[in-house]
Order: sequence, then structure tokens, then C-alpha cells
Amino acid sequence: MITILGSPRRCCDGLTRRESLQAGGLAMLGGMFGLPRDAAATVAQNENAQRPGKAKSVIVLYLLGGAPTQDMFALKPEAPGGVGGEFKPIATTAPGIEVSELLPKSVHWMHKSAIVRTVNHKGGCHNPMPSLTGYPEPLPSIGVVQDGLPPSMGSVCEFLNHDRGEFPAYVHMPCMLGWGQHIRRAGPYGGFLGRQYDPLFTECEPTSEKPSPDTYHPQVALGTPRLPTATLPAGVTIDRLNKRWRLAQQIDDALRQADGGGEFSRAQEGALTLLTSKRVRDAFDVESATPELRDRYGRTLFGNSALIARKLVEQGVQFVNVTWDIFWTRPGRIDGAGWDTHQRNFGILKETLLPNYDVTFSGLMEDLTARGLLEDTLVVVMSDMGRTPKINKHAGRDHWTFCYSVLFAGAGIRGGTVYGASDDQAAYVKDNPVSPADICATIYACLGIDPEMQIPDSSGQPARLSLGGGVIEEILA
Repeated sequence: MITILGSPRRCCDGLTRRESLQAGGLAMLGGMFGLPRDAAATVAQNENAQRPGKAKSVIVLYLLGGAPTQDMFALKPEAPGGVGGEFKPIATTAPGIEVSELLPKSVHWMHKSAIVRTVNHKGGCHNPMPSLTGYPEPLPSIGVVQDGLPPSMGSVCEFLNHDRGEFPAYVHMPCMLGWGQHIRRAGPYGGFLGRQYDPLFTECEPTSEKPSPDTYHPQVALGTPRLPTATLPAGVTIDRLNKRWRLAQQIDDALRQADGGGEFSRAQEGALTLLTSKRVRDAFDVESATPELRDRYGRTLFGNSALIARKLVEQGVQFVNVTWDIFWTRPGRIDGAGWDTHQRNFGILKETLLPNYDVTFSGLMEDLTARGLLEDTLVVVMSDMGRTPKINKHAGRDHWTFCYSVLFAGAGIRGGTVYGASDDQAAYVKDNPVSPADICATIYACLGIDPEMQIPDSSGQPARLSLGGGVIEEILA
């Protein structure tokens, strides 16, 4: 039996910490961390099921709130009054594909992009679960985070990551999803795989040039994502920390065997990396970039996050989620409603949303191309839902999940492609409906992950990644 020295403080179940960490209690702790002991065997069984994939990494640009894609990628200028909108379509580098006139930089990348115009679901408003996991059913609350739910795509990448180097496989920026509204939104987590496969969430302190006067006159959020506080205590050097780490490893070997290299060991390893890795810290340093490069991305929180995303995939990070989050309830009332444009839809799009999105998307595509990374990087632009075709009495568009668009670009994508068609009002699917599970299956396929792969659920039973979704082969190169 291993004897642990230290404080005899009691845990919530009445055991002392010392008693809990004795070898006799390791089996009990191993079951607390959620990952079945045969998880490694499950992964090994699936290794031969990998399919060819052209993308080594994915960057998801997530527009929280419900981006009005009929004002972006699926304009209907001939639609009847109260539907068509104020913006004109303009030609792009892909023959036959038009986008909004407020996306003058994005037009240069449509020959590298595919637009899926018929995504739909019943997941409810502002629910990220369908988009990030493929989960098809509504949740009781947008803020419910349940360990028994399916994992996010990024968490699956982390789960399948055999090479635990300095960088995690999955990073989420600029903050925990929903932090700007004091909500912990479901979606980006490890779910039934276990919390050890949650993303590395960065932190931020958003600012703006001036406070927003109200929700529907937003100021774009400024700032830079940063790593969670990771400073050494006073008097503790890197050498001293490494000695402590080696001692801790001797103690933790038994625990690591019990939880299969699970939540406890991954958390320790991740924390040590944040404290000691110069490469990780450099990847999150935007100040070292040239002024020209920073201007190309846009000096906004969204732009800086996308710049860091490029640096991360350059270092081999497999899945990076860059969210345009909402910060209205945080001090300063910065970002208003985000992409939730119930009022002044066209004013907000024109003044804030589309110009800043256009700069960042184009800057990311240009930078990836210049560095030879676009051939290995899939860029996906998605939102939690779309918006109503009909314009309401407040010049806004309301929630709409019945038909909206997702854009794919880069690695593995047949550029200049449109998949699916909506009706004459962009209200409902006309042909080739697509579910969020289909979107996730397609992303997995681009990464070379078989969507029919089986992973262990919370009870250790095999569960398919696809959740019933199928790969949209027509948009793949």
C-alpha cells in the first residue's frame, strides 16, 4: 500500500484525502472520472477504420446567436416584400456563387469554399449542441451541461489523440462558451467521454472603444485571448517544479493506471505544460506578429483569436474553435446581441458584424494560403441556427432553425460548390436537406476520422460518432 503524506483534510464523502489516495481506494477513484477502462482498446479497434482525410486541422469560426445567412451566403433579392433584405448580391471568384455586398474580401475565397444552404434542426434557439456535436434533440436549457451527452467534435479529436505533446488537440477561444452572458453553454465539452477531453478554454478581458448604448447598437469586442492564469508561486523555479513533478509522478502511477490516463493525469500534465512550455506561450503571443499581419486579421477579439488559431494549427493542434461570443452582461456592455439580431438587423450587420467578420475570414484564408497551411486546414463557418426570412416590425430577424447555411473552405473541400437549395424565401429546404449530424460527419471525414467509428459512452457501451449523420460527399474534393 502507498502511504501519502500531507493534509488530513476530509473530502465531501467523509474520507480524508490521505485515505482516498491510498492504493486501496484507487479503484474507487478510477470509476469517478468517467472514462471506461477499456477505452484504449476501443480506440485500437477503430484504428483500421480510419478513412483518407485531407485535413490535418480544423478551425471553426462560430458565430454565436444565429447568423442571418440570407444576408450573407444565400441572398434572395427577388423575394417578396418584407423578406429579401437590404443588401445586394455580388459576384465572387466562383462562377455562379454570389454573396452579400458587405463581404467584399470574402468574394476572393469562394473558389476555395463550399456553401451548404439547407442545414436545419430542431435543437431550439441558441443551443450549440447540434452544431458542435451533431446531437439532434432539444435540451431542457441552453445552459445545461450533462456528462452523459455526446461529445463535441473537438473532444473526439482529443480522445483520439495518441501523441500528448506540448499542445492539446483541442482549444476553444476566446473564453468558455457563454461566459459573456454568465452562462455555461452546452456543446464544446467531452460529454460521456469524460471531462479530461474538454477543450483548453482561454480567458479574455474584452473592451471596446466606447460602451454600447443598448443591446442593438453594439461595439465590437477588442482584446486578446490568453492562457488561463499559469504563473509559478514565488520562489518556485522551473527546476524545482520539475523535481516536484517527478515525485508526484511516482505517487500518481497507481492512480493513472486506475483511471486509464484520465481526468486526473491529463489535468496535471496540461497544467505543467502551461507553466513550462515556451512554444505554447509563444503561440498565444499576438504582439510579436507584424502590424501588417494583425491588421489583416483585424485588431478585434475575434481577429486576434483567429490569428492565434492559425498559429496553433501551425503547431499541430487539430481542432480550434474561435467563437464570436456575446459580452452584453459583462462590464462595459460591449458586444450587444452578437449575431442575435432581433432588432436593427441590417444596421448591426452593416456597422459591426459583417465588416469585421469579412476582414477576419479573409485574413485567415490569406495567411493560411501564404504559409502553405490551407491544403492541410479545414475552415468551417457555422452558427447555432439561422434567422427568419421575414423581417419583423423592429427591422430585425428572429430565430429560425428550419433552413440556414454553413460554409466550408480549404482542405478536402471542392471549391466553388453549392449544396442544397432553399425555397424562394430562404425559409424552408427545397432539396437536399442537411442535418447538423451531417455537417459533423463531413468534418470528421475531412480529418480522416470515420464517422461510423465507435467510441465508449458513459456506460462503456459502443456509440457511433455519426449520430445518424452522413458525409456530404458532393462537397468533398
